[in-house]
Amino acid sequence: MYEAVFRVVGDGAYAVATDDTDTTIELWCNDHRDLLHVSGRGADAVLEEVRDTVGVSEQLRQGDELVVVTAECLTAHLEHNVEGYLADHGCLLVPPLKYTEGAKLARVLALDAESLSAVYAAMADDYAVTVESKREIRSVTPDAPLLTVDAVLPDLSTRQREVFLTAYEMGYYELPRETSTAAIAEAVGVTRRTAEEHLRRAEKKLTDALVAFL
Repeated sequence: MYEAVFRVVGDGAYAVATDDTDTTIELWCNDHRDLLHVSGRGADAVLEEVRDTVGVSEQLRQGDELVVVTAECLTAHLEHNVEGYLADHGCLLVPPLKYTEGAKLARVLALDAESLSAVYAAMADDYAVTVESKREIRSVTPDAPLLTVDAVLPDLSTRQREVFLTAYEMGYYELPRETSTAAIAEAVGVTRRTAEEHLRRAEKKLTDALVAFL
């Protein structure tokens, strides 16, 4: 089997709702309803988009995070969607769908590499599509047959990733520290306060994602 993660721009309002924000949406489809996990400061705007599009049956909130059960399934409101292309080429979608930075991230399985290439070509005729990752699956384990690092790690925004990696490369996490947040901010071209905010949010996401495995 082969696995790829496609980044699709132009496929739906949920993706648009995350554009220019640090908000991420994860969607699990259950035929008649969807389950959404929404995180980030733009969660309220996303919630309004969901309410206008498919309706909201229930919601739970904790800080900047929301769990939403929709009144209807999103696919019933779309004339075209990525799932249709996958079905046409014998590919499988591995949930959840992720919406972040104005795009949809679809994790796709295929029996052969040719099917992945065919579904990519079909989507590229209608959307802006890039391949985020691609690999051949050679082995499985009973408890987590398709677990990858990408499945465990959280989605960092582009700026959060840039600031965190810059901090790491400049020795911010060495003992003792070899740089300061002011130097990191200068390296990426933002204010010190902005750099510290991005760094804190990246650290929080990474900590929350990894602590369950410790």
